[in-house]
Amino acid sequence: MIRKAFVMTVYPDKHEEYMNRHQEIWPEMIHELRKHGAKNYSIFLEKETNKLFGYVEIQDEKLWTNMAKTKINQKWWEFMAPIMKTNSDDSPVTVHLEEVFHMD
Repeated sequence: MIRKAFVMTVYPDKHEEYMNRHQEIWPEMIHELRKHGAKNYSIFLEKETNKLFGYVEIQDEKLWTNMAKTKINQKWWEFMAPIMKTNSDDSPVTVHLEEVFHMD
């Protein structure tokens, strides 16, 4: 199991919309995430800075990387682009964090 953590940014006036969209996440998106080895996936919002902290456990880096290429993931990115900082391909601007401590 590989632990991944990252930070993204939601627009200040879009906090509620971001939360709503994740409460109603598409079942086919969940299915594809699981198919690509994701489990124990959480996203937290720090309202004062508009920062989103994501954490996910994956089985394999290559399998996880392939998730970005799926049609459903591309559709999700397009759906989320109006409410968060994104790259030119609609993927979220993401800063990957280096793990410095872990305790089971």
